[in-house]
Amino acid sequence: MTETTTGPAARAAELLKEHRESIDRLDAIIVYTLGERFKRTQAVGQLKATHDLPPSDPSREAKQIARLEELAKEADLDPKFAKAFLNFIIDEVIRHHKKHQE
Repeated sequence: MTETTTGPAARAAELLKEHRESIDRLDAIIVYTLGERFKRTQAVGQLKATHDLPPSDPSREAKQIARLEELAKEADLDPKFAKAFLNFIIDEVIRHHKKHQE
């Protein structure tokens, strides 16, 4: 038995297309959001370098990790993934801050 273009396979293809379009929009949001995030961290790095402040702030980083883990739980996102992602961001931020201090 074959399905017509209006049958379940066609509906599945349409749903798949809609999901993929949504994913593409979300990917764009993530990229632009990260771009803005790193513009701010670049500014913080320059500010810290100008005022001879340390590039790392372990107390803030610990608070941010705890905050992000809570947000991840609320968003039904794996907290380990969220923590790893934030650690990646923190590492990049520290790298940028050190670069500004050179």
